[in-house]
Amino acid sequence: MTSTPWNLPGTATARPPLKLGYTLLHLALLGSFGTIVLTLFAAWLAVGIGLTPILGIGLIVLVGLLAALFGLARFEILRISGLYGIEAVPLSWPQRRGPGFGEYVRSVGRALSSGRMWAAVGSFVISCLFGAILLGALESSVHFAVLSFAPLAGVETVPGPLSWEIPASQAPWMFLLALAGAGVAVGLGFLHRSITVGIIGSLARETELTERVRSTAVQREGAVRAAEVERTRIERDLHDGVQPRLVSVAMTLGLAHQQIDENPQKAKELVAEAHASTKSAITELRQLTRGIYASVLDDRGLDAALSAVAGRSHIPVQLDVLLEGRYPRVAEAAVYFAIAEALTNAAKHSRAQRCLVTVRVRETNGQPRLWARIEDNGVGSARITPGGGLDGINNRIVAAGGTLSLDSPAGGPTTLEVSVPCAY
Repeated sequence: MTSTPWNLPGTATARPPLKLGYTLLHLALLGSFGTIVLTLFAAWLAVGIGLTPILGIGLIVLVGLLAALFGLARFEILRISGLYGIEAVPLSWPQRRGPGFGEYVRSVGRALSSGRMWAAVGSFVISCLFGAILLGALESSVHFAVLSFAPLAGVETVPGPLSWEIPASQAPWMFLLALAGAGVAVGLGFLHRSITVGIIGSLARETELTERVRSTAVQREGAVRAAEVERTRIERDLHDGVQPRLVSVAMTLGLAHQQIDENPQKAKELVAEAHASTKSAITELRQLTRGIYASVLDDRGLDAALSAVAGRSHIPVQLDVLLEGRYPRVAEAAVYFAIAEALTNAAKHSRAQRCLVTVRVRETNGQPRLWARIEDNGVGSARITPGGGLDGINNRIVAAGGTLSLDSPAGGPTTLEVSVPCAY
């Protein structure tokens, strides 16, 4: 997630001279008020340390100081990202990983050890220091510029650098010092950009890499769990369905073999029974393989594959699919299996009378995503439980880099939404 820029209107997209003006304005404001803020923080720290021996009251004061520093660091990240148009993730207080006071203390410790916070605070301190120098340079520049016109005032001497008295006839040379002061101010603006963008930009890149690693780990975990759930489902279907049916076929054929000489009519009946069981086993195997791999998805696309799923559903399904062309197979397969499994779950558990399936392509943060919603009018109360059908759907979607949301209040309706990246 990127930050919402905090800036003057048009700062990030302004032309270079105007952008430099915005930078100098920021520095001037920080030079004026930032030093006051830093002084207050220093006094806050002194009070906290001084009160710590008194029943630990100072610790509460110091925790408040830490929270204030977090706010200051967040402000600095947003300020720099808005001023220079860089992407940065806003700073947020570490989440507690469990209940209890001890976990709150640990969250405070994680906040205290946050490198991003201290780097942003350092950026703010540097900005305040540069602001103070900028104000001094601008003041000196204006002072020397005014003194350079001293001969027009008819005075004999003027105070020069370091309060030296110089003849008024030499005062025009002070205009060079005024230009030097202005040059220092401009140089501070460019130096401020280089340093702060280096600090905040590196934080943004570090956060982006961390988020990418976390997303990759989540996707890998989802893929592993999806494969495990799928393997368990295949084993269960084979063990509970196809395998007993094939054993029954073998036993029936064995009985027919025994009766073929003594009772040919009975043997024919047994063979017919075995033939019917074999066809049922073939149907179950087709359904099982269809759950593993849908050839129609590759041959004719997601729309046709969903039409086939809706045609096999025990619940009337209304399809509302609006797609243009084909999309990456990973995205199509994830959405296909999510819809197929959701319809199967609805038929088994929801006691629904109808289902509505909507599929679209939506833009999220400038990226196209394949989005689907499955809604039934059943009894509701659906939950994601480990090893269940909804857990399998969630694992597939996460493995494809997508998201899933479930809304199933008691009494219904149940709405399942999935969204998967589909950019080539």
